[in-house]
Amino acid sequence: MLPHNILKIKIMAKNTSPAQQSPLAPKKVRINILWIYAIIAVLILGWNFFGSRSTPVHTYWDRVREMIASGYVAKINVINRESAEVFIREGYIKTDSLKRFVASPDDLKGLPTDKGSPQFTFNIGSVETFRADFDKATKDSGYDVPLDWVNRRSIWGDVLSGLLPIALLIGFWTLILRGMSRGAGGGAGGIFNVGRARAQVFDKDTTTNVTFKDVAGLEEAKVEIMEIVDFLKNPQKYRELGGKIPKGALLVGPPGTGKTLLAKAVAGEANVPFLSMSGSDFVEMFVGVGASRVRDLFRQAKEKAPCIVFIDEIDSIGRARGRNTGFTSNDDKESTLNQLLTEMDGFTTNTGVIMLAATNRADILDKALLRAGRFDRQIEVGLPDIHEREEIFEVHLKPLKLDPNLDRSFLAKQTPGFSGADIANLCNEAALIAARGNKPYVDKDDFMNAIDRIVGGLERKNKIITPEEKRTIAYHEAGHATVSWMLENANPLIKVTIIPRGRSLGAAWYLPEERQITTREQLMDEMASMFGGRAAEEMVLGRISTGALNDLERATKMAYAMVTYYGMSGEVGNLSYYDSSGQNDFALTKPFSEKTAQQIDIQTRRIIDEAYGMAREVLLKHRKGLDRLAALLLEKEVIFTDDLIAIYGKRKKDIAREKQEAEAKAAGDVAGAKAEAGAEAKTAVVASAGSTEPAAKRGRGRPKGAVKAKVVVKVAKVTQPKKTATAHKAKKPPKKDETPRS
Repeated sequence: MLPHNILKIKIMAKNTSPAQQSPLAPKKVRINILWIYAIIAVLILGWNFFGSRSTPVHTYWDRVREMIASGYVAKINVINRESAEVFIREGYIKTDSLKRFVASPDDLKGLPTDKGSPQFTFNIGSVETFRADFDKATKDSGYDVPLDWVNRRSIWGDVLSGLLPIALLIGFWTLILRGMSRGAGGGAGGIFNVGRARAQVFDKDTTTNVTFKDVAGLEEAKVEIMEIVDFLKNPQKYRELGGKIPKGALLVGPPGTGKTLLAKAVAGEANVPFLSMSGSDFVEMFVGVGASRVRDLFRQAKEKAPCIVFIDEIDSIGRARGRNTGFTSNDDKESTLNQLLTEMDGFTTNTGVIMLAATNRADILDKALLRAGRFDRQIEVGLPDIHEREEIFEVHLKPLKLDPNLDRSFLAKQTPGFSGADIANLCNEAALIAARGNKPYVDKDDFMNAIDRIVGGLERKNKIITPEEKRTIAYHEAGHATVSWMLENANPLIKVTIIPRGRSLGAAWYLPEERQITTREQLMDEMASMFGGRAAEEMVLGRISTGALNDLERATKMAYAMVTYYGMSGEVGNLSYYDSSGQNDFALTKPFSEKTAQQIDIQTRRIIDEAYGMAREVLLKHRKGLDRLAALLLEKEVIFTDDLIAIYGKRKKDIAREKQEAEAKAAGDVAGAKAEAGAEAKTAVVASAGSTEPAAKRGRGRPKGAVKAKVVVKVAKVTQPKKTATAHKAKKPPKKDETPRS
């Protein structure tokens, strides 16, 4: 019987995994079959090249005929009726008598001396001709030379000729199948494992470094996502109230807003397995592979339940069925979608499996996929507002070496419409620009140049422009700047340049207001500012150019949208032909009649003419300012807001806003003074109450000062919480209006 400690050691050694064994233990050597093939090929080549040290010297028939005439030839063997081997008599091998039959003395030294080995070899042409020449040579020489006919077969040649084509065919198909397995994610099973799901698994052993702290902004989306994670961590709190966990959540929003980042944060925060796949991973060249991978994905999820399954870009497999059946009669994506619908909420239940998905094309998804029971929640992940952009800047500015005086709120104000990905790219571009200029840190100018680079494109100062073209561009951009500055509802202008950038010859930068709804007056003012360049060219230069192409395109689309989508036309009325579901994308007919189409064209033309007239009227009224602005552009090439203020003065809207801010500041000062007075009065009341003098000595009634102090304290109690709530709201980002942006 073994001792207890020895038995314990044997059991531990038996249960230890290979990764936990001692490094001194012998390791298994994996032998690749290709190395065995290579060794065999080297041996064969070595035998052919180095197997025999001496080989027969190749010659031709004329020399062999002289050898026969001299009596040196013992016999000749004809091999396979193609070549002949010449055997020399023993007394003449490696003698000077054979010098004239070889090309060099080295060939004479290398002649084989083994018995039965030929010394010379030559090729024969026609067998009949060779036989006639041989008989004539032996008859003329008088020597009897035996002639033997030998059929010789090479073992290695037969083996190679028989097996080499088969080996090449097998090797070709092996490479093809291996390539297909790698492309299809077959893994160790090769092509037969092509239906396995290639999901990335994040669990307690493999987690991501992204948490909800790394996700700036998106407060509302984070609340709903964190609720799912909290349900997985503390399910009893919800089950006591009868609540059930949502089966699925769909993240919807424009590109770059952080949908995948939210999913990564879920993978980093949740204490359950997280399976991640892309929608394109289900699409394969083989029919039926997509549905097979969906089944395998949910099989893995059920084995790891409770767990979360995330499919990124689900629109690649979730497109509405029957949308374009005329072009694809047997679409494998539909079978993949059917299998996904069945697995999410079919006859069998998926208890403990939560579905997360992300897309920026929710309008094209199948309705059966979006219904409750599959995706119970649709979480809107929109573009960040000014407060959220400031938070995003704080995240992406951490690794940069910044100017200590850099204002983050200023950067947030200068980037309306930027997504989180755009802000990350902006910070990186600013760092590259600063490094290109050999600066010690990244400052405000680097960020402004980065914004210009991203929005307008690369600056091309070396582009050849004639003086006349430059003057036309200057008046064009000056027209834009003048109209947008003078119209109250147009977007305020911050920069104008006539330096070519990207595909444009000039550009104007505006700072649009972040509003959720847009009125007709605002749309008309914006459209008039678009026509400012064309109107300035026509009014000043007396001709028009192709430089207004982009302006005309945007204005035309906006005018048609006002008539057909927003119902802002009196003739057409309050009708909207906008299809938010996307079902009429492939329709060959219009949703309105030909008469209505004519009315739409007439009303669109009327709106465009009205906007153009507004632009022309503004330019006629401020013609002198237009000329000064164009001359300043020709001189400086780039002008800013201060230059416009020097020419036209401040905008009416800016003056009104400054007045409101001053009034608000004055009201705040008054409220602060009242609060301070209330605090002092409260202190006086407390001091009076703490006096030990009897009430009879102080008098029957209450002193007037005490009454006044009490009233002031009451006022302070009412006004102080309002101030606190106002300050709290100023720090917290305002919620977005759910009304669709126009």
